[in-house]
Amino acid sequence: MQSQSTATPGASIPLSRPNMKDFRDNAEQQHIVAQQKAALQHAHAHSSGFFITQDSSFGNLILPVIPRLDPES
Repeated sequence: MQSQSTATPGASIPLSRPNMKDFRDNAEQQHIVAQQKAALQHAHAHSSGFFITQDSSFGNLILPVIPRLDPES
């Protein structure tokens, strides 16, 4: 006797539609990155200071950086 499989080839591959939450999160992240880049370019063009991009819960896209100076001995 031969045993026959009742499974259809390829049937075990789950077909799922894209997760809309992941899509929105990705689009929002890209928007934040674009805002950070624009804010950084504007700050560098209009200020003599140095700035870095920052992920922040408080909406701070860029932060000013003060160089660390070595103490004189």
